[in-house]
Amino acid sequence: MRILLAPMEGLLDFRLRDTLTRVGGFDECVSEFIRVNNTLLPSHRFYRYVPELHENCRTRSGVPVKVQLLGSDINCMAENASKVASLGAYGIDINFGCPAPTVNRNRGGAALLKEPDLMFAIVKAIRKAVTANIPVTAKMRLGYDSTEQALVCAKALEEGGAEEIVVHARTKTDGYKPPAYWDWISKIRSTVNVPVVANGEIWTAEDAKRCQEVSGCRDIMIGRGAVANPALALMIRGKRNQNLSWDEIKEILYLYWLNLEKTVDTRSRGGRIKQWLHYLSREYQEAKRDFEIVKRFTNLDEFTFYWKQGR
Repeated sequence: MRILLAPMEGLLDFRLRDTLTRVGGFDECVSEFIRVNNTLLPSHRFYRYVPELHENCRTRSGVPVKVQLLGSDINCMAENASKVASLGAYGIDINFGCPAPTVNRNRGGAALLKEPDLMFAIVKAIRKAVTANIPVTAKMRLGYDSTEQALVCAKALEEGGAEEIVVHARTKTDGYKPPAYWDWISKIRSTVNVPVVANGEIWTAEDAKRCQEVSGCRDIMIGRGAVANPALALMIRGKRNQNLSWDEIKEILYLYWLNLEKTVDTRSRGGRIKQWLHYLSREYQEAKRDFEIVKRFTNLDEFTFYWKQGR
């Protein structure tokens, strides 16, 4: 079994990748999407999203990171894939799943699920643009507003040259509302001959097991579940039988805050911590209490005093 860590725009970036992979249990990560429009991006743009490129494209705990691209211009996507490959990318992932309206209005992410021929062309161009030793993978949803073309889209990705497909088991219209339709992943697995990774609504080790049974997938990708429970990957593997203690979570939060200090302004750091506490509140009552306290903080000294000096 492989467990992949998903990106989350505006939260699960390289800083949180570093934090969660230190906890352990992950085999691979995927970066936040890098938007490709009509130009060849400068190197610093790739390094900004994926600073792990400086370290053999691995987190500090040694977990490899694929670089995810999003866009609809075939040639431009291929050129940028070639560029990031030359910078040392571990792999290239293509985003056909983002449901954000601003992305979809600009013909990106899940909007391309309405154009399987274009999906095929993008994957084929990227596969041709990078050397064979660099894997090219794709992430898709079950469709835009229906599952009518789910199998067609998956087949287009395979025929274009995708070596693995991550399937988020909802349509764009479904957003992130439960349930996830894992049975559709099973249908996709029966249609393609490349590995399929199951994604969507995996919050517990029991969810992971049920997802594997229903989808038939051995490999899974988790995102929100890992943010809500940093030990989830270890629990899925059977290496832990309970959550981290709140004292352990507090220490992780503090180290994350220090990591944010290097590149994020004080106000934005507070927003990131509040986002994380929001997810943690699914598993920890203490997170709800601490959210009410932390949301008033405006500087690092307050945060340091709170986490290190107690209540």
